[in-house]
Amino acid sequence: MKLCDRCRQQNADDAKFCAQCGTAFAMTSPADPVERTAANEAPEAAPAAAPASDQKLWRQFIGPNADRYLEQFKKFSANGQPKFALSWNWPAFLFISFLWFLYRKMYMHAAVYAIGPMASTYITGDMTVGLVWSIMAGATANYLYYWHCKEEIAEIKKAGKLNPAAQEAALKEAGGVQPYVIYVGIVLYVIALAGLAKMIEEGQLDGDKIPTRPTKPVSTIST
Repeated sequence: MKLCDRCRQQNADDAKFCAQCGTAFAMTSPADPVERTAANEAPEAAPAAAPASDQKLWRQFIGPNADRYLEQFKKFSANGQPKFALSWNWPAFLFISFLWFLYRKMYMHAAVYAIGPMASTYITGDMTVGLVWSIMAGATANYLYYWHCKEEIAEIKKAGKLNPAAQEAALKEAGGVQPYVIYVGIVLYVIALAGLAKMIEEGQLDGDKIPTRPTKPVSTIST
């Protein structure tokens, strides 16, 4: 049955005009319905094989604790645009900060946090300056690591001609961690604790030798 677009009257399939209002029906060739049906039923072409998803690339690049870092990274994006947000990274705070950056292969940041605390302590003469640097590292490490991952992954994705095996090798080389840094940190902590113990011991020894205030000489008056 044909439905008239104007008055909504049902008409015979071969009708050329509407039986109620006389509106002419558009002429279509018999092949048209078949072609439309074939077009609707034709299977869609399979999409080209897509590269590894960004989520997979980020996981491969981060390596250990990828889920925890990806959860933190959600704070640094709003409507697809990067944004700064406060977060906290305990390893970067408790661990010697420059070693954490070195552990995550962030060499420039590692250099900054290796030289910065020493230079600040030398200039100010205040040993507590190192604590300020540790707090800075704890508060910004996740954000800095987010940008490090983002930039490095973007560079690897630019090399789109890499096959999956080469891409995975590039992700592991640029990302992941350097396990040996953990042992370096343990050695440095042992040295630092030994030095602190020695300083305390020397301080106690010096404290035993408390200088006494000289007594005021008593003058004698001869009569």
